[in-house]
Amino acid sequence: MSAVLSATDVKRSRVRLFIVTMLFLVTTVNYADRATLSIAGPALSKELHLDPVAMGWIFSAFGWSYVVAQVPGGWLLDRYGSRLVYAFSIMVWSLFTVLQGWVGFLSGGVAVSVLFALRLLVGVAEAPSFPANARIVAAWFPGNERGTASAFFNSGQYFATVLFAPLMGWIAHDYGWRYVFFVMGGLGITMGLVWVKTVYGPKEHPSINEVEFDYIKDGGALVDLDAPQAKRAPEAGSGWDHIRQLLSNRMMLGVYLGQYCINTLTYFFLTWFPVYLVKERGLSILQAGFVATLPALCGFIGGVLGGIISDAILRRTGSLTMARKIPIVGGMLLSMSIIACNYVDGQALVVGFMALAFFGKGIGALGWAVVSDTSPKEAGGVSGGLFNTFGNLSSITTPIVIGYILAATGSFNGALVFVGLNALVAAFAYLVIVGKIERVVLKRSS
Repeated sequence: MSAVLSATDVKRSRVRLFIVTMLFLVTTVNYADRATLSIAGPALSKELHLDPVAMGWIFSAFGWSYVVAQVPGGWLLDRYGSRLVYAFSIMVWSLFTVLQGWVGFLSGGVAVSVLFALRLLVGVAEAPSFPANARIVAAWFPGNERGTASAFFNSGQYFATVLFAPLMGWIAHDYGWRYVFFVMGGLGITMGLVWVKTVYGPKEHPSINEVEFDYIKDGGALVDLDAPQAKRAPEAGSGWDHIRQLLSNRMMLGVYLGQYCINTLTYFFLTWFPVYLVKERGLSILQAGFVATLPALCGFIGGVLGGIISDAILRRTGSLTMARKIPIVGGMLLSMSIIACNYVDGQALVVGFMALAFFGKGIGALGWAVVSDTSPKEAGGVSGGLFNTFGNLSSITTPIVIGYILAATGSFNGALVFVGLNALVAAFAYLVIVGKIERVVLKRSS
């Protein structure tokens, strides 16, 4: 990572590398907590007698509240800063993850209702996380490192499966699904405490030296983004006016549509993929936990590689538009290989095509780099919140649509076609709708 992120001056501190590593670790725990239900799902659904449609709705509960809370979460970040809001977010979502394990001691409709409610609360608590990631990258990284930094923290979503899917599968197999929630929630609380002690803005961090500060500032880092409110530049209009202007921008609308479709692949992987391996391909929960690591590892490698490729194109061409679009469009077209799983029987081939699809998805998952590149300086949190609102509508629609496809057809074939077509639409959005990628300048309201 340090070789990629410009380490030319030995006297320059490397605090920004520590910051992006913390973002990566927190994102890994974040996505592991989201995936707890998918790993526990087969045993949980059997114990609570849930059909595919009911599981689809429970899988979607996180998404409903996560989407609704995005813009308020972004406003909180703009108002109070990333460090403290993010710390509170980590601690609270981890507490609600722990509480999901206690659902196993309830029964019937009460258990289902409490589980749905807790997933809603996890969604609310996690809402500020990715807008905060984008704001922190914008504050700590110059433009020519931003793609790699964003891709690195975003790749935590795949590394979560690589690291924790086997662990959670083993826990569910040997100790029961309840302990998946207990262990992962406890880990999240620990991570929240570490965050509070180690993460600060560029102007407040005790370990940054003047050479690194000048380097990131001169390179376009928004070092004042989390400065105390009195030291920030005056805002251009109200929060609602910021939202109106962003929603009337064609480039941003194309980015929002692309992220919705890209996240369809993400939420298939986070919700139905382990169930697909167990129900469609005949694996045990323990086997599914280990098998899921290969596509996730390929997604992780693709995610880091996508950022490296993007920043290399930017340095070579000077074109931010080419640097972001080429990996995104190419990665999404490669992700369509998920449909090929419908036409092979061997488990090795299925896993191979899944791995190829998630490698492509990783390469193309540069949406948060685009957010850091395009968000107006005075509304970075709101801009990230809007982006994540549209992107995570797929966290609602994907598990529900796939649940209904399974109920109607008894097969995952239609579900994989649905996911693959979303990748095609994402490529179309960036090729046709987005246009030139540049920072949005808000107009001051009269």
